[in-house]
Amino acid sequence: MPVVVATAQEVRARLRTPHATGKPVGFFPTMGALHEGHLTPMRRARAANDFVVVSIFVNPTQFPPGEDFARYPRDLDADARLCASVGVDLVFAPSVEEMYPPGDATWVEVTGPLVEGMCAPHRPGHFRGVTTVCARLFNIIQPDRAYFGEKDYQQLRVVTQMVRDLKFPLEIVPVPTVREPSGLALSSRNAYLTPDERRAAEVLSRALRRAEEAYAAGERDPAALERLAADVIRSEPLARLQYVELRDAETLTCVPRADRPVVLAVAAFVGPARLIDNIILGP
Repeated sequence: MPVVVATAQEVRARLRTPHATGKPVGFFPTMGALHEGHLTPMRRARAANDFVVVSIFVNPTQFPPGEDFARYPRDLDADARLCASVGVDLVFAPSVEEMYPPGDATWVEVTGPLVEGMCAPHRPGHFRGVTTVCARLFNIIQPDRAYFGEKDYQQLRVVTQMVRDLKFPLEIVPVPTVREPSGLALSSRNAYLTPDERRAAEVLSRALRRAEEAYAAGERDPAALERLAADVIRSEPLARLQYVELRDAETLTCVPRADRPVVLAVAAFVGPARLIDNIILGP
C-alpha cells in the first residue's frame, strides 16, 4: 500500500530524498472516487517517474453553490487500494483546514478567453478554485510532471496557462479520455446514475461522433457542427442539454470556421449527474 499522509509537512518530508537526489516526481491530482479512468494517468506517471504522488482532496472552492460537494463520493480506503494496484508511492489526502487554514486570503485566477465559455458561465468561481488548489498542491509537492485528463479539457487548458504564467518548473502531461466500450467517458459522477440513466448518458459520446462524422465529410461551419451534436442530445428524453460549444483547441476562443484544430465540448444533465465530454477535430 502507498503511504497515506494528511499534511504538507509530511509530504515534504517524504519527498525530501527524491528532490535532493534529482529523481523525477510525477503527480496526479484527484478528488478521489477513483476508477479506471484515473488508473491510466497513474500508470503513465509510474512509467515516466521515479516517485509518484496522488492527491485525494474534494476541493470545496471549485463547487459553486448548489452543486454536489456534500454528496460527492468519498472512500479513501478503496482509493488507496487502487493507487497501490498501479504502484503509487504516496497519497496526499489533506483536510479542508490543511489546504485552506483559518485566515487564508490568497487566490490564484486565470482570466480571459479560457474562462469565458464552455463550463465557466455555468459554474461561477469553479476555475478559480481549480487553479488555487492546483497552485497550492504544486507548491507543496514540487513535481516534475503533473497529469491531467483530457475529459476535463477546459481545466487542462486553464491549468496549463497558469503553470506557464507563474513559471512553475513542471510539465503538464495531457492524458486521453478513457471510455467504456459504449463510448461513455469514465467519470466519478457516473456513480450517481441508475442503469437506465447510464445508458442514456451514452448520448454525449454519440453526439460527438455525429459531429465528427460531419467534420470528416467536409463540414466546417461551427454552428452546424454544434447543432448536429445538440440535436442528438436533445433526442434523449433522460438528458438535459446545458451547452454544446466549438472552440479553438488552444485558446478556447470562438472560431468563424473549423479550419484549425478545434474542440467540440458538451455538457448535459442525466438524472442528478452533470456530465461533460469533448472531442478534438482537426489535425
